[in-house]
This record gives sequence, structure tokens and C-alpha cells, in this order.
Amino acid sequence: MNNVMKKGIALMALSMVLGGGAAYAAPNMTPQADNVKPIAAPIAVEQIKVTINGEAASLTGYQKGGAQEAMLPLRTIAESLGFTLTWKQEDSSVDLSKGPQWTNVKTGADSYSVNKMLKTLGTAPELMNNTMYVPASFFQEILNVSVTKEGNSVAVSAVEQKKTVLTQGIITAIRDVEGHKSVQINGVGTEGVVLNVSNETTYQTADGTALTFADLTLGQKVEAEHSLVATLSLPPQTPTYKITVLEGSDKKGILGTAGAIEEVRTGDNGATSLLIKGTGLTEQSQKEIVLQLTEQTSIVNMKGEAVDKSTLAKGTNVIGFYDAMMTKSLPPIGKAWKIVVQPAAE
Repeated sequence: MNNVMKKGIALMALSMVLGGGAAYAAPNMTPQADNVKPIAAPIAVEQIKVTINGEAASLTGYQKGGAQEAMLPLRTIAESLGFTLTWKQEDSSVDLSKGPQWTNVKTGADSYSVNKMLKTLGTAPELMNNTMYVPASFFQEILNVSVTKEGNSVAVSAVEQKKTVLTQGIITAIRDVEGHKSVQINGVGTEGVVLNVSNETTYQTADGTALTFADLTLGQKVEAEHSLVATLSLPPQTPTYKITVLEGSDKKGILGTAGAIEEVRTGDNGATSLLIKGTGLTEQSQKEIVLQLTEQTSIVNMKGEAVDKSTLAKGTNVIGFYDAMMTKSLPPIGKAWKIVVQPAAE
């Protein structure tokens, strides 16, 4: 075969590839059905109208298709209800406060703070267009206001704030940790109740004389006006609106030791003293101390009610309150201002 014929055959083959011959390759280029991926349908979002105490809110909420509940604008609603909001850039969270109420909300975290305890609602807060949205149940479960949903509308309204109760007891702990102040009464450790206070909590004596948080001291008998709402923690915690000091408003710097009476001693003069071993209630308080009873020593139960001196026997759990005037002996000896007899363990 000469060179001219070879060139002609080569040109014919090239023509088939570029022209009609390409039709035979086309079927192999057609995508197979197994490789076809359907385009996901967009998630339906319903706009939610919001009213606050009967007035239309400046922002609306939304509810995604299949979502359990509507998402509502946090700041718009909370500020209308009288809460102060502080944005914390470091962890994308918001602090809310109103009187003794305080809580924290963090973007993307289904964990809401109530009286220093955490509660879940099933839906995490979301940040959209620089606005934080929270589930509608947040306002009812965390802020204790009324929430009603009808169709594509949600109504938020403040409930009566004065649903309070009065509780009397003896102060056993006073705490001020990073600005969060509280007072524990009616028990130590996991016993009793913790009264969470705020800048709006008022303090006074029984005759109405104004006091401050700094005037509170261990061993005082107080009456607390606090919310009916309390955490399920041990001890429970509750927002507190007023603390009235019924006894001991003149006392300062009182120390306390909670424990069991190890020995009851009677001196030559007939005076009684108690050896108490246990736990100091403050850094300056003693774990072991001998407390002398005087005519001025009051012996009461956790509610501040007088009990008979005969209850002070070896093995009885008590809290002894005394001032800083003690001997340097081991154990030190001091004079008891108040002995609180704790309930016997069941």
C-alpha cells in the first residue's frame, strides 16, 4: 500500500471520529440513573407574629417546618418585660437580670440557667442577623411569664409578680461569689434553702429600720419573702425580695461550728459548756470548740423557736454561734451566743 493510500485511510478515520463516528461514543457519556442526586427541597419557615402585653412587637419570630416550637426574638421581648440584657462576646451568650431573677443564655446550647441550675428545653438558641432567638417555652419556663400560641401568632404577657411565700429560719451561710449573693437558712450543706438576692432585694429589722446585705451575719433569725419558684437542687434555691432580721441585728462578725456534741461539761460553778466537733461555717470558724453557755445564750431549733436545755446531750447535732473572742487553748474556749439544735437524722 503506497503512502498516498495510507494517508487517505487515516484522514477518513479522523473524519469519522470528529463527525458521524462521535455518535457511537455518545451513549457512554450519558449519566447513569444511579449517579443522579435529587436537589433537597428548601425547609419551610413560617413567620410568627409576636405581641407583648397586648402590643405588637417590633420583630417577628419564626418556626421551621417540623420544629417543635416557635423561635422568638430574645432582646425585643425580654426588655419589654423589664429585663436588662448584657451581651458577652467571649462565649456568645447573654445575661438577663430583673430584680432577684437572673439567667444566662448561650448561642447553640440547649442549657438555660435558672438560679444557678441548668435546665434543657429541647431547642437551643439561634443567632440570625445579629439577633438571638430562643424557643417560646423559654419565656414561660425560665422567665416565668405567660406564653400563648394560636396559629402563626404568639402572645407573651407578664404574670403577677407577687406570688411569694414567707419563710423563717436561722442564717447558716452568707455568700458573695463574683457578685452573686445568697443567704442559706434552716440548714447547712444540702439542708435548708438558699435565698438568692439581688440589688433590688431589701433588708430591714423587725421595726422597719433599713439594713444592707453587709449587716447580715451567721446566727441571725430572719424572715424571707421569696418566690414560690425554687430549683430542684439540694438545697433548693429561690429568688428573694425581702429579708427581715427578727433577732440579732446588732451582731457582727459571728462565727459558727456545725457538728455533734462530743461532751457536756459542768463546771464547779454549775455552768455548762459543750465540746462541739464538726465543720467551721466560715474560714475563721473552728472545727472543734468548747462553748460556754451563759444566761444570754439562746437555745433554739432551726426555725428559731426556743427548745429546752435538756436536749443538749452527747451525740446531738447542733450549730454553735459565737464571736471571735476565744482562748488560745486547743480546742479554743468561747462563749455561745446561740445554740441551734438540728433535727435528728431519720
